[in-house]
Amino acid sequence: MYAWRGYAGTHRLEDNPNQITLSAFDKGDVIGTVTLGVDSPVGILADEVFKDHIDEFRARGAKVCEISKLAFDPTVRSKFALGSLFHILYIYAHHIYQCTDAFIEINPRHRRYYEHMLGFRTQSGVRINPRVDAPAHLLWLSLDFMGAEIERLGGVHDDAGTERSLYPYFFSKREEAGIADRLLSIG
Repeated sequence: MYAWRGYAGTHRLEDNPNQITLSAFDKGDVIGTVTLGVDSPVGILADEVFKDHIDEFRARGAKVCEISKLAFDPTVRSKFALGSLFHILYIYAHHIYQCTDAFIEINPRHRRYYEHMLGFRTQSGVRINPRVDAPAHLLWLSLDFMGAEIERLGGVHDDAGTERSLYPYFFSKREEAGIADRLLSIG
């Protein structure tokens, strides 16, 4: 997906103990992937371009993580699949790794989507990301905010009213607790 869009780089998944890649499937076919990177002594990928912004959060005691390598089949228009993928990502970040703040590097043309659909906030002007040789903004999301939105809207897709975010397509908090318990039990 990234090469098709003209981004440079190999876009390969690397064996990294501080990253986990999740996939969404439909009838045996991969329809989406996303990677969660958890902060470590070597940092996160976004440090290469936006370390000054991310260090401000670290200095306040935040445990940071990043979302990267999101790719979703453009022919699949499933808010359920995308919501589920992001919710599992949240469960890993919040419940498994105890992260407090998430970052994502976004091409400027995708910024409004992440702001409106998930509540991300822009943290920087445009900078060139050398990994993909493309412009990027750094966006931030409080995982406390995400948890509150899941509490408020998760699992209400049939009765979402005028809500335009992706949160009604997340699991309910009860379902989240069950998934988190199962993931924690398998280590």
